[in-house]
Amino acid sequence: MKDVSYGNNLTIADVAEALGVSKTTVSRAISGKGRIGEKTRKRVLDYIEKYDYKPNVIAKSLAQSKTFNVCAVMPGNYSLTDMPFFRKSLSGLVETLGENEYDVLVTMCQDDDISNLQRVISNRKVDGAVILRTITEDPAVSYLKEKGVPFVVLGTVPDEDVIQVDNNHIKACKELTGRLLDEGMRKIALLGGDKRHIVTRNRLAGFLMAYKERQLKVPQDIIYENIVKDEELDKAIDKAIAGHVECIMCMDDTICSFVLQKLERQGIEIPGQVCVAAFYNNSILEKHIPSVTSLKFDARQLGSVCGEILLQHIAGQEVNKITMLEYQIIEGDSTKA
Repeated sequence: MKDVSYGNNLTIADVAEALGVSKTTVSRAISGKGRIGEKTRKRVLDYIEKYDYKPNVIAKSLAQSKTFNVCAVMPGNYSLTDMPFFRKSLSGLVETLGENEYDVLVTMCQDDDISNLQRVISNRKVDGAVILRTITEDPAVSYLKEKGVPFVVLGTVPDEDVIQVDNNHIKACKELTGRLLDEGMRKIALLGGDKRHIVTRNRLAGFLMAYKERQLKVPQDIIYENIVKDEELDKAIDKAIAGHVECIMCMDDTICSFVLQKLERQGIEIPGQVCVAAFYNNSILEKHIPSVTSLKFDARQLGSVCGEILLQHIAGQEVNKITMLEYQIIEGDSTKA
């Protein structure tokens, strides 16, 4: 056996020549696949450890029939206020996958148009995917299931066969709403966004459950759903104020930011004249004065856990179908009436 100093340029061919075996034998020892004697496998692994051999991604992909890429599917209709969430989620995902020598390819799907995702999958550019936002009857979910591609959903879908990672929005929204009800509030207006987003439905469910558990009548006339345009949101706020609500509950940070700005322009004091709370917190709300009562979720952790579970799924390991992460209630001054 040859014993030569290779620096950082050791290749599979070098290992094979030094040990007097074929390159195929070295590849099998590295990948752990294929028939090879245990003694030979140990010789190869000991040798590459001695010389700190790190096979490049192309060599590993050929040996293991993998691309070492994962596709992150982002919604094409995200807003600027959504960016902190997606940035943090992607950061957690990229870091976790990077530690396992995987790279992330980002693509966008616009509502029912999943052509970008279809191109990535049909060209076999990735080993798996993470969907960063789910909608009802999600075509991306259906497509990946049909193609048999390993994937994880960051969010919730009604299909129990789909691997999903999410915060427990129903429980969180129920708890926050319940706290306000227990403080004596009854007339809480709820302003919600796109009903196709499953997270919107889950937040509404938690809000309604809080009333039901306390055997209180739900104020249906001040629940405003499916607000997707600024004009619709503007009118909903006007109606809520005209209806003398005690609190305006915003389903997300985008809506809450709009509400805070409009109330400030109109000179309506928070919480003096009306309280404000949100089912999702972001950096903008954190800096607001008065501080906003809201729910805080760890978006970075969401992305990281999605990456961990997807890697296990790609490796053929058994994983939990549903993983629910925790949350934190931020008690702000905006609800201290």
